[in-house]
Amino acid sequence: MAERNNVLVRVRNLKKYFPITRGVFQRHVGDVKAVDDVSFDIYQGETLGLVGESGSGKTTVGRTMLRLYEPTGGEIDFEGRDLAKLSPSELRETRRRMQIIFQDPYASLNPRMTVGGIVGEPLEVHRVAKGKEKRERVQELLRLVGLNPYFVNRYPHEFSGGQRQRVGIARALALNPDLIVCDEPISSLDVSIQAQVVNLLEELQERMGLTYLFIAHDLSMVRHISDRVAVMYLGKIMELTDRDELYTNPLNPYTQALMSAVPVPDPVVEEERQRIILEGDIPSPSTPPKGCNFNTRCPAARDVCFESHPELLEIEPGHFCACHVVEREGRAEIR
Repeated sequence: MAERNNVLVRVRNLKKYFPITRGVFQRHVGDVKAVDDVSFDIYQGETLGLVGESGSGKTTVGRTMLRLYEPTGGEIDFEGRDLAKLSPSELRETRRRMQIIFQDPYASLNPRMTVGGIVGEPLEVHRVAKGKEKRERVQELLRLVGLNPYFVNRYPHEFSGGQRQRVGIARALALNPDLIVCDEPISSLDVSIQAQVVNLLEELQERMGLTYLFIAHDLSMVRHISDRVAVMYLGKIMELTDRDELYTNPLNPYTQALMSAVPVPDPVVEEERQRIILEGDIPSPSTPPKGCNFNTRCPAARDVCFESHPELLEIEPGHFCACHVVEREGRAEIR
C-alpha cells in the first residue's frame, strides 16, 4: 500500500484550454476547457484511478501532467519542483522519472523501427547506455514484460496487440521511472489479454516500487488495480476517495449513475439494484453550463446547482466530493 504521508505528485488548480480560432487572421473566439481547475495528490507507490465518460478530460490531465501538453494554468508539483515552470533542459532531466503508456499500441510504436530500437531509444536520448550495454538492457526489459529477448530485430507489425502493448510498457520502464501515466492501456485489447496486461502492471509495481495514474473506462478493472479513484466529468473532478468507499458509498449523483452501470455477477442483486439512466449527452467543453457542469443531466439538481460550481470538499475523512446537494444534505438522493 502507498505511503499516505509521502506525496509524489501534487496537482493544484490545473487547467488546459485549447483555443478556438476563426477567420483568415485566426482570431481567438473561445476555448475548449478540456481540464478546468483540477486538484489531486498521488502518493508514492499507489495507483490512482481516473475514470469518466469519453470527453471528460482524463487523457488531457495525464498528458498535461507530463507537459506533453503545456498547461494553461495551475501547479504540477513533483517532489518539490513545479513542472509547469521548468525550463526545457530541466524538464528533460525530470522526464527520466515520468513516463507514459499510450492507449493505442498500433499507433504509438514507429512501424519503421525495430523493437530493439523502440525500447532502446530512451536510453540513447538520455545518454544512459549505448552499444552492447544498450542491447543487453533492451533484452532485459523485454524479458521483464514477458517477451522473448531475441525479438529485438522484429518490427511492430509482427506482434499481436497485447505484445505491442508489452513493448510500450518496456519502453516506459527503460529509464527506471517513479511515475507512469497509464492512458487507457487495455481499452484496445481483447478481454482475454486485458487481465494479463493488468497483472503485469501490478507485478512491475510491486517489484519496482512504481506509482501509477491509471486512466480507464472499465470501472471493474479500475476497482481491481487502483488504491484510490477520482471521477471526472467535463474537465472537473466530481469525487475522489478510496476505491472500496467509492463503490460502496458513492456520494455524487454522477458517480452513483456510473456505479449503477457496473454489472454485478449475482442475478438476485442485479435484479434488485436501481439503475440510474442519465438523459442527454455530455455538454461541449467549449460551452459548459453555468453552475455545476453536471446540472443539465443531474436527477438530483437543485436551484443552487445552476448558480455556481461546487468546490471539491472533504465530506468524510478521505472522501472528497464536489456537489452542492451533498454539501448541504450529506448525500444526494436521486429523485
